[in-house]
Amino acid sequence: MVGHTNTDPKGVVRAVDIYTVQPWGLYLARPTPGRAQFHYLQSWLLPSLGLRATVFHFNPGHERDQDFYLDVGEYTAGPQLWHARDHYLDLVVRTGSGVELADTDELVAAVAEGLLTRHDAEQAVLRAVAAVDGLARHGYDLQRWLGDQGMQLSWPVGDGFTGTPPASQ
Repeated sequence: MVGHTNTDPKGVVRAVDIYTVQPWGLYLARPTPGRAQFHYLQSWLLPSLGLRATVFHFNPGHERDQDFYLDVGEYTAGPQLWHARDHYLDLVVRTGSGVELADTDELVAAVAEGLLTRHDAEQAVLRAVAAVDGLARHGYDLQRWLGDQGMQLSWPVGDGFTGTPPASQ
């Protein structure tokens, strides 16, 4: 969070427009330069659930049938820095309609290549199953499921966003 940046696993540093810390998670919003599919993203890192909930702002012609994209992983809060480690499984949420488990092949390959331990893979599966169950019990409504757990997610950058994001907080 220091310097309003996000560093990916390859060491690429990207500017972040907004960081907001809550007792249960970290919100970030940033542009995605060089991406053909989308130009901006908003994410909530939710350590207690092992999830990163993301809203992508797609470029015309690259829209997808999804409301939220959930990355399963390990998210650790720190006083100045947060750490994230993707565990390869993803969930595609369509509000009121359903949830799709994605990238199981990536999880299996990561374990086979020694990039992820069997324990971490098991945790990923358990977290994904818990998320699917929670979403199903709440009508596939991410906001409602997380709200029942005391996590009130806000998404300050609205749908159809194409311009300059709100001022950093």
